[in-house]
Amino acid sequence: MEISLNDFLFAFGLTLFAGLSTSVGAAIAFFAKHTNTKLLTGSLGFSAGVMIYISLVEIFFKAKNELTEATSPATGYWLTIVGFFAGMGIIALIDKLVPEYENPHEMRPLEETADSIDLPVHRDSKGQLYRMGMFAALAIAIHNFPEGLATFTGALKDPSLGISIAIAIAIHNIPEGIAVSVPIYYATASRKKAFFYSSLSGLSEPVGALVGYLLLMPFMNEVVFGLLFSSVAGIMVFISLDELLPAAEKYGEHHVSMYGVVTGMIVMAVSLALFA
Repeated sequence: MEISLNDFLFAFGLTLFAGLSTSVGAAIAFFAKHTNTKLLTGSLGFSAGVMIYISLVEIFFKAKNELTEATSPATGYWLTIVGFFAGMGIIALIDKLVPEYENPHEMRPLEETADSIDLPVHRDSKGQLYRMGMFAALAIAIHNFPEGLATFTGALKDPSLGISIAIAIAIHNIPEGIAVSVPIYYATASRKKAFFYSSLSGLSEPVGALVGYLLLMPFMNEVVFGLLFSSVAGIMVFISLDELLPAAEKYGEHHVSMYGVVTGMIVMAVSLALFA
């Protein structure tokens, strides 16, 4: 299957936008004194709602249609199922390999993160904080590889779909920027360094998209693309259930997170209907 330069650049631009939203998290960490828990909970729920709806209603069946056209109805359906759960397995393995202490998805409110750091920060404490921030940046970079490929693939298949995926992933990347920037800032007293490393961790998203695309490009056909697309659905559902919703629940705003989920689903459903 052929992909035009314009389609490629558009998909890459969306992936870059989603990845660099970690910079927004860094900016919030520098200027916000307290976490707006309702806003953060609702945003995480909204992102989860968009991801779950678009994965199960749109992406899964687009992959199924692609695979059934290339093979047969029965084979295509089974391949879609295999791809979906393979995507879940990939992101679950990544989560397993990243220690919980360093996992950026184990998030805490901003003021709790800051209050846990006693000032002035001594030399040993600075080193520990710096390592904490760098480990968080590394963990985010590892997580962002498949997320970048998900955004990139979705945008290549359907630009409007890609925009929705990019926005959902961008929202969920913002707290990750906080996880990187806060400890590095307290360790170095440098906003520039904290902002730089937070942004750098987000750049792994477009890098993951490019690496995945270049590796798969020689083998790209309808079957490979269908399998990749179904795995994207699995990755996004897993991220929603394992990371976004539990993170939203930790802020103690259960109903707000559910309102966010439903709102995200409604917005996604309406946008898909308008562009059908």
